[in-house]
This record gives sequence, structure tokens and C-alpha cells, in this order.
Amino acid sequence: MVRPSIHRSSIIALYGRGVKAQAISQRLGIHRSVVYKTIKWYKTLGTENDRPRPGRPRTVATKSNIKKVRDKVRRNPARSVRRFSKEMGISRSSMMRIVKDYLKLKAYKRNKCHFLTEDAKKKRKDRCQKLLRRIQGGLHRLIVFTDEKVFTVEQAFNKQNDRVYARSQPNCPVERRSHPKSVMVFAGITADGKTPLIFVPQGIKINSSNYLAILKEEFYRWAQKHSGSRHFVFQQDGAPSHKAAVVQDWCRQNFPGFISFGEWPPNSPDLNPMDYSVWSVLEAKSCSKPHQTVESLKQDLQKAWDELSSDYLRATVDAFPEGLKSCIAANGGTFEK
Repeated sequence: MVRPSIHRSSIIALYGRGVKAQAISQRLGIHRSVVYKTIKWYKTLGTENDRPRPGRPRTVATKSNIKKVRDKVRRNPARSVRRFSKEMGISRSSMMRIVKDYLKLKAYKRNKCHFLTEDAKKKRKDRCQKLLRRIQGGLHRLIVFTDEKVFTVEQAFNKQNDRVYARSQPNCPVERRSHPKSVMVFAGITADGKTPLIFVPQGIKINSSNYLAILKEEFYRWAQKHSGSRHFVFQQDGAPSHKAAVVQDWCRQNFPGFISFGEWPPNSPDLNPMDYSVWSVLEAKSCSKPHQTVESLKQDLQKAWDELSSDYLRATVDAFPEGLKSCIAANGGTFEK
């Protein structure tokens, strides 16, 4: 900190009236460096003497208060600005200014994610490292990423982002049934194509037998037509029906390449393009409004699936290696996509 000059009050007063530093130096007969340092000190710390500084005075955003708020956020980042302001006796607007302008913090919505044990994190990191080595040279584009998802006839909405204009809250409800009608879908994408959108018949529970039937009767036929003699790698997650020995053995014997149950990172929807991108696109396009029937839902899902462009497919698959790297950097923990 600059030692205060005996002319400090005069310097600040003249500066406050808009007098230039050079003129202040000449008028008071002091060196320019004293004037510059005093003005810089005054602008940085906001200290007031005889005259208040121009503009809005800096009252509560002191170094001490900023440090206190920083410490409180570190101890409990989920605490609200209202709570901070009440505890410190600072107005909510001033507290918001400290948090946003001085600490450069933003409020983020918590995201749901799988609970990961330390063992799961270790497996995720280890398997991501192995997969990253396996796909070097752009080989990730040979992978066919697959998954299943249940869609309901109800309107999908995001609590944070879905808003409507209304005179009061009761005018804009989103109704929910206890057991809405639904349909399960199986599908897959690769960098240069996509499987048919396969609708699982109503009442059919996906077990190893039914899942294997989908692979044999639907997926395998598409793969032969799409890839021909070209090499491809089949990917699936660790769902119970997927990791059954009969399914794992059949995949090894019939696909030119296969990411087995022991090779795919556990609890990793954040790594599968179907999970981190495709399903949300289909849901946004097909479920923005409720459907009266399952057939209506299926028609909209098929339309959204058909509209997925080749550029989108390639970009989505090309994000896979970066996801592996992010998971490794997070030591197998969750990461921001």
C-alpha cells in the first residue's frame, strides 16, 4: 500500500473535480509520482477523506468482506446469497455484487448423476485409458454405440429452462400420470450411419433372451447391410441383459469388433453418445407436448430419428474421445460435458 501523502486530501479533492494528474502536480508543487500513486491507491481501495470519490461509493465490497464471503462459499457452496447477506448484515444486492463481480462466481443447477464408489471411479479411469489407446488414429468412428430408452406419452420438461408466460402459477401446470403409457426403444449410431429405431413390443420385458433376439433379428441384419465387409465395433453398456454370458459370447462370435462388459467403463452414461446426446435430442423434439396415444409418440420419435443428420452423427461420435480424456482427468469421477 502507498504511504499517504500529506497532500492526500487535496489530491483527491482536485482529482474528484476532474483536474488532471499533471495539473495537480504543478498546482500543489509535488512530484507527479506522488499524485499518480495517491490516485491509484484511492481508486483501488476506495478510501474517502475530505470529499467522496465520484460515482457510487464502495461501502461494503471491502477486502475483508470479500474474503469472508469467499471463505463462506468454500465451506458451503450450496448456501444462498440471501443467507449470506443475512449472516453478514449486508444487503442482498451488495452481496450479489461481491459474489458475481468480485469473486466471479455463478450459480449452477445441480445435475443428477450416478453415485460412483471409489472402486467404480478406478475402473472408469482404467478402462477409459485402455479405450483411448484402442481408438487412436480415429478408430472411434468404427464403433456402433447402442442403448435402450423408455419414452412416455407425457410432456418432457426441464424445471430450470421450461417457462411460460402466465398470470399466476396455477395457469401453467405440467400434469403427470401415475403410470403413463410408454414405449421402449433400442437404437444405435456410428459416425456414418444409424440403426433402425427398434420399438420393443408392449409388455415385453428386456431380459437376455429378448435382447439377444433384437441383436440377431434386427441389429445384425442392419450391420451386415451397412458395413458389409468393413470392420466395425459393437458397443453396449453394462445392463443386466447385456452382460449375460450368452449375450457376451454371441457378440464375440458374431461381431468383428466388440467392447465387452469388462472393457466398457461402469456407470458411464456420460460416455455413451446415445445417452449424452441422442436421446435428449429425440425427447426434445418428440415430447415437447403430451401425446394421446403411444402410436402418436412412436410417429414423432421416428420423425425425429430420421431427421438426425450425418453431420450431427459424426460430431456426436467425435465427442467420444474427449469424454474419455475428461473422465481420466477427473480420475474416473463425473465431469462437465
